Amino acid sequence: MQGNLFDLSQEVAVVIGGTGVLGGGMAEALGAAGAKVAVLGRNAERGMARVRAIESSGGRAQFFSADAMDADSLKAARDAVNGALGPVSVLVSAAGGNRPDATLPPGSDFCKLSRDAWNAVFDLNLVGGSLIPAQVFGETMLEQKRGSIINIASMAGMIPLSRVVAYSAAKAAVINFTKFLAREWATKGVRVNAISPGFFPADQNRALLFREDGSYTERGAQIIGHTPMARFGEAQELSGAVVWLAASRASSFVTGQNIVVDGGFSSTTI
Repeated sequence: MQGNLFDLSQEVAVVIGGTGVLGGGMAEALGAAGAKVAVLGRNAERGMARVRAIESSGGRAQFFSADAMDADSLKAARDAVNGALGPVSVLVSAAGGNRPDATLPPGSDFCKLSRDAWNAVFDLNLVGGSLIPAQVFGETMLEQKRGSIINIASMAGMIPLSRVVAYSAAKAAVINFTKFLAREWATKGVRVNAISPGFFPADQNRALLFREDGSYTERGAQIIGHTPMARFGEAQELSGAVVWLAASRASSFVTGQNIVVDGGFSSTTI
């Protein structure tokens, strides 16, 4: 092989959830590696801010409004991206999250966990976070006979964490789905992998990890104590994994894998 293994200048990358902290960081990493980046999300203000950040570093990007839970919305965005930037060859499905009513505080009764909350968390993380995007953007990739789909799972999908039972189970399903689809499309030019971040402070979990004065909450301190690197991750520390999986030469024989970026959390028992 000649040249830069991680050059993405021939790629058009869609980042669903690119308006968020982690998804946005991955969008910037793909742009820095040369990809034309489509930032997809519901918040236009955040989306445009991410586009400006990519462009200020010399990258190329556009924002497209889309709802990951709505197949028609994603199809419209796909067609717009294909027309404006070219056929999509990289998909990062970074939409997801948890809900307070799907979380079990200490001493709570699991038998009273809301089915509606459970279903909502599964829909957000598995259906909107992986299934629908793969169906919609996978069509373009299958037509080209090339592409890389990167689902964002979680270390919680590998190790069932206390309290966040629905989220952990949903992310485990994302990992399983990733392996299924990788097998289905392995001979069709489309690779499918997942990245499982450990604990990265973002909008959805910051209040669980930090007090208002910046000190750790009890939960945050427990996590740090269980993490060999003794700190939380930073968004840019996912850059290497996402660029590697997006690069058709660097990871050409990699599919069906779950790449863990967690500071060692999943390797620790006691």
